[in-house]
Amino acid sequence: MSTPDADAPEEITWQGDWITTKKRGRWEYVSRAREIRAAVILAVENGKIILVEQYRVPLGMRCLELPAGLIGDDDGGADDDPLRAAKRELLEETGYEARNWEVVGEFFSSPGMVSESFTLLKATGLVKSGPGGGVEGEDIVVHRVKLSEFPGILDDFRGGDVGIDTRLLIALGPYLLGERTA
Repeated sequence: MSTPDADAPEEITWQGDWITTKKRGRWEYVSRAREIRAAVILAVENGKIILVEQYRVPLGMRCLELPAGLIGDDDGGADDDPLRAAKRELLEETGYEARNWEVVGEFFSSPGMVSESFTLLKATGLVKSGPGGGVEGEDIVVHRVKLSEFPGILDDFRGGDVGIDTRLLIALGPYLLGERTA
């Protein structure tokens, strides 16, 4: 089976400090500059999940998300890896550290438009050891949410004009699949 445009040359149409826009045949898409990837943290403990809320310029609103951060950016350096980035970002954003880490795997954010991938890591054995809130200018609000109340909590945030990151489907999945009832 032949895929149209798969063998077309890749063309960079614009490049900034953090993203690059590209074209391959008829497809236009975005990638992270400098091969930077992301680490996303599913921090769960005793029936609760840790979420972060922060303003996202592309959305023009605050967004509810899983804690996450870049791998190999200026904070992490050239030797950064998913686990190191996840540990750094969990503490920085939420004030929590985790005794146990599990690499779940690599996923692609929106493969029809973005080539960005992220590594999902599950963090358990959580211990509060810092203030959280992110670095200067991030204004991150940390939420510990009961998984049993998760669908209602998302509705409450939506009603308050807060965007919901697609990665929260991870925790919503059991409800959507009929394995849990709200």
